[in-house]
Amino acid sequence: MQFAVFFAAVLALYWRLGFRSQNRMLLVASYFFYGMWDWRFMGLMALSTSIDFLCGLGLGSTDDPGRRKRLLWTSMTANLVILGFFKYWGFFTDSLDGLLSSMGVAWLAPSMEVVLPVGISFYTFQSMSYAIDVYRRELEPIKSLPDFALFVSYFPQLVAGPIERATHLVPQIVRPRVRPNAAQTSEAIALIGIGLVKKVVLADTAAVVANDVFGRSGEAGFVELMIGVYCFAIQIYGDFSGYSDMARGTSRLLGIDLMQNFRQPYLSLSITEFWRRWHISLSQWLRDYLYIPLGGNRKGPRRTYINLGVTMVLGGLWHGAAWTFVVWGALQGLFLMVERAFGFDRAPSSSGARALRLLLTFHLTCFAWIFFRADDFGQAAEVIEGIVTFRAGPIPMLDIANMFVPALLLMIAIDRVQVWLGDDPALPRLHPRIQGAVYGFGAVAVLLASGGQPVPFIYFQF
Repeated sequence: MQFAVFFAAVLALYWRLGFRSQNRMLLVASYFFYGMWDWRFMGLMALSTSIDFLCGLGLGSTDDPGRRKRLLWTSMTANLVILGFFKYWGFFTDSLDGLLSSMGVAWLAPSMEVVLPVGISFYTFQSMSYAIDVYRRELEPIKSLPDFALFVSYFPQLVAGPIERATHLVPQIVRPRVRPNAAQTSEAIALIGIGLVKKVVLADTAAVVANDVFGRSGEAGFVELMIGVYCFAIQIYGDFSGYSDMARGTSRLLGIDLMQNFRQPYLSLSITEFWRRWHISLSQWLRDYLYIPLGGNRKGPRRTYINLGVTMVLGGLWHGAAWTFVVWGALQGLFLMVERAFGFDRAPSSSGARALRLLLTFHLTCFAWIFFRADDFGQAAEVIEGIVTFRAGPIPMLDIANMFVPALLLMIAIDRVQVWLGDDPALPRLHPRIQGAVYGFGAVAVLLASGGQPVPFIYFQF
């Protein structure tokens, strides 16, 4: 509700202003939006912005290879040190303390309570990509600090992505924008509505079951555990893709187009395809700025497997400062290696094989989600042990009937309709009466599902 009021206030004035004034207004609004979480970290974002802006100017003003490399490493080092301290200080010190203790070495880690700034992983990666693109001469440096600051802090996608490329977003910031027409406005509203349904009806409903089951991981039976894992798969998809849809919709009303971050990932026929459909902005970032610079698939099969493993482990660590995220990333890397080794990254031709591959891919994804969701390895082990041993336990018929099945069917319906119509968003292409019925159903569903305890967006913690 707070965001709706905030955005309505921004939009009421936005199209009354000239281009430059629009940018200044969006910059002020973005910092105000970020400051609503914790005003102390506005300065941290400004520091990262200033470093990369100056490095970008320096890269654009010299052809000396040595100086260009030093400027790039200045940007990379500054960003990674800031990210490493605020996100990974506790993780590294605790891990080092545990390692030394296991070796009989007494060492007391410095005691420091570090608060994680919301969205730091997203805006840090976005800012780093700018410096890299300027270094590669794929982009001219921005000459205006306010314009660059807006690129880093643009509020619709600031705290949970998508991680925009400078080559895509910067041209839209530095040039005048056109007010959306009726069709574009309809698409924007449809994206916001779909995102709201995904978040409130899908994610928040499934979260009730997932949280309950994972909270009882040592005693829940096989059926409960499977439903809990499925519900978390629904929750994280509805939560994150819902936010991305709402971010894209609100941004379109401002005349700025954000990239599509999800394309029905649970319809994938392989893990390789899954990563082309899930969190697309991060997948492409890891591919272009980590996997390919490491050598990609250009240096033989063995090196390719190593590059895949390193990329996905670091991708897992990007998500959170815990060994469970490292294992989640390692599993993704392992799946990708096996698929490439046996040719499973290519889609089968028969419908039966495609159905089997879809189910296999979904369940491999769900297995990895256990480590993503678990609070620690002990909880993950309890969930896996209960599933593989078919642990006895009650069958929660009320949860199945009232939460799991409706959420699953709605998720399938949204994705299948999107695939069937082959457009994003598909809703404005439907007959007006069908649109009205869909909007009405969505509004009622959101009202019915929004009466419980609000569930924070999962990716706000990253």
